Parts: sequence; C-alpha cells; structure tokens
Amino acid sequence: MFARILVPTDFSPPSEAALAYGRKLAHQYASALHLLHIAENPFLRAAVSDRRALEEAAARWLQDRLTDADRRRGSVTIVERSDEPATEILRYAKSAGIDLIVMGTHGRAGLARVVLGSVAEAVVRAAPCPVLTVHSAESIATASNGA
Repeated sequence: MFARILVPTDFSPPSEAALAYGRKLAHQYASALHLLHIAENPFLRAAVSDRRALEEAAARWLQDRLTDADRRRGSVTIVERSDEPATEILRYAKSAGIDLIVMGTHGRAGLARVVLGSVAEAVVRAAPCPVLTVHSAESIATASNGA
C-alpha cells in the first residue's frame, strides 16, 4: 500500500513523534522510510558557525535514526538546502514517488501561526499523496497504550 514513506524532520519533539509513527507504518507495510531534513539555504547570510559541519551533523543524526530493519527495507536519509521547507518537501515527495508523508506539527495558533506560517498546512494542501500529521510525543504514548 505504501512503498515509500517520507518523514520530514526539524529534529523537534513533534518530528520525533512523526518518525515513530512513520517507522511503525513502514514496518507494517514493509515500506522504505525516507528521512528528510531541510537545512537553511546559506546564500547571502551571515554565518555564525560552519554550515558544512551543521549539515554533516544533520546527516549523521538522520543516519543514526535508521535501524537495521529500516536499512533492510531500503530506507534513505536526505539533507537538502532551502528557505522554503514546504516547497522542498513537496518537490522531494513528487520526485521520489512518495506514497505517504508523516510529519510533525507544532500546533501553533493565532499570531504565531500567521507570523511563522505552517509548513505542515502547506504540505497537506498541496501534497501528491496522503499526509499524516502528528502533534506531539504524547500522541505516541496514547497510541501505544491503545487509548
């Protein structure tokens, strides 16, 4: 049903919860898990630290998140650069033939949502496949306990 499952991550608790859900679904459907991190585009920005080191750290973190079972199913990790995470997630989903996107959402409302936008909302609106959004790590405990 889902041959390829994409889990975009910003390394936040909601992203961790999405990874747990994505991994569970990948196991259930014998799917390849695609872990995607969007790094900020460094063009014309002042650098506080070594961007290459940050990207390498992100790549290592993603690789460390994959289990042996994930790797046997053909799971991959990707670090892309972009100032528009939603656009990059959608581009990757289309180009990789993703069947399901599982992503965390911070659940911002009001002014914070207007100012910061909602990557999850933009992805849900334009995705070429179903999107499962996960709000927080507490959702994992609830789902695991069968509540």
